[in-house]
Amino acid sequence: MTASIAVILPAAGRSTRFSGREKKPFVSLDGRPVWLRAAELFWSRDDVTKLYLVVAPEDREMFRTRFAHLIAFANAEVVDGGTERCDSVANALARIPEDVPFVAVHDAVRPLTPHILIDTVFAAAQRHGAAIPALAVTDTLKQVEHQRITSTVSRQGLFQAQTPQVFRRDWLVQAYAQRSQLSEPITDDAQLVEAAGHPVMIVPGSPLNFKITTPEDLELAEAVIKLRATKKSASRLGFHDEAQW
Repeated sequence: MTASIAVILPAAGRSTRFSGREKKPFVSLDGRPVWLRAAELFWSRDDVTKLYLVVAPEDREMFRTRFAHLIAFANAEVVDGGTERCDSVANALARIPEDVPFVAVHDAVRPLTPHILIDTVFAAAQRHGAAIPALAVTDTLKQVEHQRITSTVSRQGLFQAQTPQVFRRDWLVQAYAQRSQLSEPITDDAQLVEAAGHPVMIVPGSPLNFKITTPEDLELAEAVIKLRATKKSASRLGFHDEAQW
């Protein structure tokens, strides 16, 4: 039997690397805001109980004014964000009913996640308790100080974490309760669950599952959407399998 999963979409970041008038989650991507394309990946799934959209307090009124009809349609709840990403996730986590056994956290600026990847990571989390998608690092890595290379870092065993990251709710609650004990910066939810002593499995990620961080990323996402539309048209004629898209 498929377990119920609540989905948290953090969209409260400051978008410091995105040069534009709007923050990344709210910009248009082929006619629809980025956050909406991310939310659409989940809201029609039978195993998803509810979406929790986390926005910065200063964006709350704008968000409700522009997107109130979409929030209602998506069975979503708007939650105020915190100072850091982990604070935003913690605020949403506190709103999830205790009888929901699993929680997924997905970046609101990853709008192109393939459906098959979501199926795979959801299933892996239900088998193991926690799972994330990740890509093996293929580029050469350099340690740099003041723009000068100081060493070459082995990429053996290194993976690039993606989202959605899915966890047993009780594990994630425990991990967040202990987050003040970590001395290093918290960069994703799996880091907290690992530190709490729980095993986190990985499933194969996808190059298409990239974060929109810069204007160039937005252009690339636009190109992917147009290519997907072309492939869907071809698929209807029986020429392609679009499962990986």
